[in-house]
Amino acid sequence: MTGDKDALGEHRYLAPIDRAEPVLSFTISVVIPTKNEARNIGWVLERIGSIVDEIVVVDGLSNDGTIEAAMRVRPDVVIIRHEVAGKGEAVRAGFAAASGDLVVLLDADGSMDPNEIPSFVEELAGGSDFVKGSRFLPGGGTADITRLRGVGNAGLVRLANLLLGTSYTELCYGYMAFRRSRLEELDLRSSGFEIETEIVVKACRAGLAVREIPSFESPRRYGASNLNTFRDGWRVLRTLVRERFASRTEVEVPSSSEVAR
Repeated sequence: MTGDKDALGEHRYLAPIDRAEPVLSFTISVVIPTKNEARNIGWVLERIGSIVDEIVVVDGLSNDGTIEAAMRVRPDVVIIRHEVAGKGEAVRAGFAAASGDLVVLLDADGSMDPNEIPSFVEELAGGSDFVKGSRFLPGGGTADITRLRGVGNAGLVRLANLLLGTSYTELCYGYMAFRRSRLEELDLRSSGFEIETEIVVKACRAGLAVREIPSFESPRRYGASNLNTFRDGWRVLRTLVRERFASRTEVEVPSSSEVAR
């Protein structure tokens, strides 16, 4: 893991590292979906090193000053005010707006260590198309997942490996990085938290070079998650099965009632 622990036993991130040598020929964008993360977003942005060329914050109807908090810390941040709720909606809007050769996706709640960004981009620079963080590889970990979510996640990973013929250790974790040139091939359509599963399945079906690397997940710093274990777990399962067996030309647009809150 890239962090240490303080006297209270809580995960403490180290200072940003700028390991630029392997990625000098690439520009790097970071996409961060937000919704009411005013107390967290500044902490995240302060820890993104100068290896990153562009930060795109996609805000989904926040009413707590999230955008203003982001701009106080990083006046150069690109703000996308997205009027449709849902993490998947925000992720897709962020990907469309990002201009870097390499695109990193991470959450705004402080659970993902921005100091891990160089590890993701180095794997892309080395030839991978898609790099997915895993809390369950040696060197990774989580201080946030509940027992119920852990059991559900393990079952979904096993099913995904069975359906895809893979040996992944992670499915529902949003710390990811991509070659932007390959993103369009995925034709992403999910509106909610199931976007991560859709990405994994479609990346496999598109023949992308996929690499897992260890990542540590801390508890969100402030506030409550918008994730609902049963509702979003069902959406993940449905997305996994649907996308695995969908034809290459099949298009399914979510109904308005399925848009995540």
